[in-house]
Amino acid sequence: MSLIEWFYQTAIQFSFLGVFLISLIGAMVIVVPIPYTLVIFLLGQAGWDPLFLMIAGGFGSAIGELAGYFLGYYGRRLISEERQKRMDYLLKLLGKYTPVAIFLFALTPLPDDLLFIPLGLLRFSILKAFIPALLGKCLMIYLVAYFGRIGGNIITSIFGSEGSLLGSVITTILLIAAILALYRIDWEKVFIKYVKERQSGRTNSENDCK
Repeated sequence: MSLIEWFYQTAIQFSFLGVFLISLIGAMVIVVPIPYTLVIFLLGQAGWDPLFLMIAGGFGSAIGELAGYFLGYYGRRLISEERQKRMDYLLKLLGKYTPVAIFLFALTPLPDDLLFIPLGLLRFSILKAFIPALLGKCLMIYLVAYFGRIGGNIITSIFGSEGSLLGSVITTILLIAAILALYRIDWEKVFIKYVKERQSGRTNSENDCK
């Protein structure tokens, strides 16, 4: 029995509690992506209510994403103070748009751990991280279930489900590369460059007005 089949049977056996569990496990596993959303899609195709799938799957996956947050939170001691200082500039760079970034990562196929691990590392408020993640996951789950309900047969007949394993492998490779790149970036220099460019733009605008 494949992982997808096991997830699907778990959802069938335990109903929406099963959906919560597979979404929790799927989002909790770090680096190696588990395509639990494919199960949500199949359940939507089978006629399950997208609204209830959204509630169960949204809460499960949002809570699961906190695994990356806690990995960064408790792994902080393994990072040098100089590297921590540089990573602090990531939050300064995002500024007030940090919740928006979290929402977009949760909503889209972007790897959430790429953002949640640094958020935990930088001691970002867990509540401020969880709420936009929950909203993004709920909307994502609803859309997946809804499109599974209205167009599942068409999409499955065209693409099939065999491509999910290849997609998981590619996503894993890209995620590892992205995390390594994120760690190596000197966010202090990026932030300073951003501030200088912003100040330069303001100066030019003031000169134009004069």
